[in-house]
Amino acid sequence: MSDSNHNMMCDLETGMCGPADEEQVQAIDLNQLAKKFTLYYVTDPICSHCWALEPVLNRFLRQYGHYFNLKVVMGGLLPSWHGFADNSNGIQKPADVAHHWKEVGLHSRMPIDGSLWISDPILSSYPPSRVFKVIALRHPGKEIEFLRRAREAVFVFNQNIGEDSVLEAIVNGIGLDGARIIEEAGQESAQALLDGDFELAASLGVRGFPTLVLVNEENKGVKISGARPLEAYISALQQLSAAALEPRPVPALSQLIQEEPLLFAREIEEMYDIESHQVEAFAENELAQDTYSLQTILDELVLAAKK
Repeated sequence: MSDSNHNMMCDLETGMCGPADEEQVQAIDLNQLAKKFTLYYVTDPICSHCWALEPVLNRFLRQYGHYFNLKVVMGGLLPSWHGFADNSNGIQKPADVAHHWKEVGLHSRMPIDGSLWISDPILSSYPPSRVFKVIALRHPGKEIEFLRRAREAVFVFNQNIGEDSVLEAIVNGIGLDGARIIEEAGQESAQALLDGDFELAASLGVRGFPTLVLVNEENKGVKISGARPLEAYISALQQLSAAALEPRPVPALSQLIQEEPLLFAREIEEMYDIESHQVEAFAENELAQDTYSLQTILDELVLAAKK
């Protein structure tokens, strides 16, 4: 065989055969191809502390998400008001939630209105949870977008996401057939999907929201209850990893606002390690003027993408 036939290969994408790369031996990292860990995020659409966690969780997922597979699990915070009470937070009836939500919003600086608990209380968190499960089944990946929009609707814009009409509008807004998905979410099969999440949450030993459980291939891991600083989640991941973690860079603000059309000041501060008084100048420096607008919602600065 002549030398001209050495170092030949067939290209997987084109199907054409030709000379191989001159660098015959290359170091590779198979850990980047096969994620070893699973991150279970147990939550609920109306969990105020989960909304407060959004800035930290979003940064953690963007910088360290290549190490694990994310599984969002619905926890079933409010089946109904019949027999429900949250004594630790002084909640006996719907109107009691308004004050609690306001406290969470002020402390976290993720805007929360909460007055719907007085004027139009949510009767159960199961309807939006079932919609989440149906979207995950029929349109994998879109359920995360739905959850974000549902939380914006209820916490910031004071909409009752327990109502079918509100849920249908949210689903339509993410480019899906709202009427069809809401109809399916009302069937017993959707509740069966949700019950599966409840069983999984129980098996993980979850007793409140938010809870993040990181496990390895041997189902050994770390459970973190409550909203924590970024360092807590990084530390938990490092406990499972034999090698030093290598975070990916945070996305440019121009990319982030394309993916998240509403960004609250607290989210920008967390993502880019800046102070609250720097947000406006940071946006002006990073974005073209005709691509965004700055608003104030519930006394917090909001960056909104222009359509």
